[in-house]
Amino acid sequence: MNWNSISFDWNQARAFLAAAEERSRSAAADVLGVTQPKITRQIASLEKELKVVLFERTGRSVTLTPVGQTLLEHVRTMAGGANMMSLAASGQAEDIDGLVRVSAADMTAAYLLPPILDRLNRLLKNTGLDAVSRT
Repeated sequence: MNWNSISFDWNQARAFLAAAEERSRSAAADVLGVTQPKITRQIASLEKELKVVLFERTGRSVTLTPVGQTLLEHVRTMAGGANMMSLAASGQAEDIDGLVRVSAADMTAAYLLPPILDRLNRLLKNTGLDAVSRT
């Protein structure tokens, strides 16, 4: 990985993504819980760092430039990775534990649930978790 090529701040990319998806710097500020001037500064810093223009202003809204449209998909991928990282970290910090009971009609319990429970048992065994018991 070329660490020197990653020279921008993730918060700047996040501001760009929010403004692109919300189509407004004010709306981006609202969803991110910051001020509109901060969003404007972050986008301007990102544009300066990357040496590109990301948006054209059209009244109160913003429109992506062709370069902005190209970069948007990359930033969405980054945001997806950041979201997955957060989810993975929170999943490791919290254990889910307890008994789950399933009530079902006789026909469902006799014919539909057994293959489902068998598959669930196989999945649980592969993860090292306790298996399902039938009573």
